[in-house]
Amino acid sequence: MVNLRSAIENTVPITLFNRGQAGKIFEEVRRDGPKVVIKNNAPECILLSPEEYIRLMDEVNDAQLLAIATERMSHFDPDKLLSEEEVYERLGITKEDLADIDVDIE
Repeated sequence: MVNLRSAIENTVPITLFNRGQAGKIFEEVRRDGPKVVIKNNAPECILLSPEEYIRLMDEVNDAQLLAIATERMSHFDPDKLLSEEEVYERLGITKEDLADIDVDIE
């Protein structure tokens, strides 16, 4: 169940922006976390810091990558693996062809 006190403290009526209190609201968001902006007694948007937005987007991206990896691993068949030599042969390359290539993997 949602804590009533938390709900009240984390909502901001849009009229406060019209009264020139945006700076104060933004400081509260930086200090205390996200706020829900209320317009006509209904949630209009969520205010959060850029750092929190980036953190959330990173979390969403990580979850999507995990879902893709999990799906791919569900089809993994070790009997279909190719050795390094088989890959080079299929691609028509040698280890020497790759010696001068610099690769960064994240």
